Amino acid sequence: MPSLKTRIASLALETPLLTASGTFGFGDEYASLMRLEGLGGLVVKTLTLKPRSGNPPPRLVETPAGMLNAIGLQNPGLKHFLKAELPHLQNRNIPLIISIAGDTEEEYVALAEALDRQTGIAALELNLSCPNVKKGGILFGTDVVILESLVSKVRSVWNKPLIAKLTPNVTAVADLARAAATGGADILSAINTLRGMVIDVATGRPLLGNRFGGLSGPAVRPVAVKMIYEIFEATKLPLIGMGGIMNTDDALQFIMAGATAVAVGTANFVEPQTIPQIAAGLNDYLEKAGLESLHELVGVAHD
Repeated sequence: MPSLKTRIASLALETPLLTASGTFGFGDEYASLMRLEGLGGLVVKTLTLKPRSGNPPPRLVETPAGMLNAIGLQNPGLKHFLKAELPHLQNRNIPLIISIAGDTEEEYVALAEALDRQTGIAALELNLSCPNVKKGGILFGTDVVILESLVSKVRSVWNKPLIAKLTPNVTAVADLARAAATGGADILSAINTLRGMVIDVATGRPLLGNRFGGLSGPAVRPVAVKMIYEIFEATKLPLIGMGGIMNTDDALQFIMAGATAVAVGTANFVEPQTIPQIAAGLNDYLEKAGLESLHELVGVAHD
C-alpha cells in the first residue's frame, strides 16, 4: 500500500502537500470548506513585525491562465498574531509553518526570535521577495551576499527548520540557492511570484493600484518547474516546489524535477478542495505505478 508520508529535512509530513503562503490566510478562512488536518502543512500568510494595511486597490486582476496580485503583505503584525491567531493554530493537529518578511535584517531577526519562544511552530519560511531598505531597495532574494547574510543571522536565533523561499526574478537562481544553503537554510522553496503588470486600455493606466503585481497560476508553472530542476542540481537541500499547481500531474512535474514537497496557492481560490484532490490523485498514481512512496520519484527527470 503506497504512502504519502514525507520527510523534508526534520519535518515529518503526512502528505507532501502544503499551502502556499498568502493564499490560505491563517487557515480559518478555509476551515469550513475542507479538513485542514488533511494538509501536509499549513503555511500561513506572511507576517511582519508591525501591522501592514497593504497596497491601495485595485489589488487583484485576472490574467490569461493566471492572476496578478498586489496585496502588499497586508497582515495584523506580530503582536496581534501571537495573541489572536497562534493559539487556535496551535490546537490544530497539523505542522504549522510561519512565513515572515521585513524591511531590514533586524526585523527578520526580531520576528524569528519572538517566534522561536513559541510552541507549536514546525518551521519558519523566509519571504525573500522584499526590498532591503538599508541597501537602497535591493530585494533580499536577488543578491547573494545580502541573502546569505540574512539567512545566517536568522539561523543564529531560530532553532527549528528554516526555509528560504526564493524569488524567480533573477537571472541565476542556482547562485541564490547556494547562498541560502551556505547561510544555513535547511530547506529551499520556489518559486515566489513573477513580476508583471496589466494596463487598462480604456484609461491608459495600470489596472493595479500599485502598478505592478506578482503573477501566479498555471502561466508560471513551466518557469517554476525549470527553476526547481536547476536548484536541485545546485544544492543538496530538500526542495518545496510551487507555482501554478492545479492538479496531480502538475504536482508530479515538480516532484520529478526535484521537489520533495509541493505547495498549492492560486488553485485554492478556484477550488478549495484542490489539495485533497491532488492527494487522492498521487495515491492513485503510486498504486498504478507499483511504487511505495513519492520519494522514488523525486528528481527522476535528472536520470
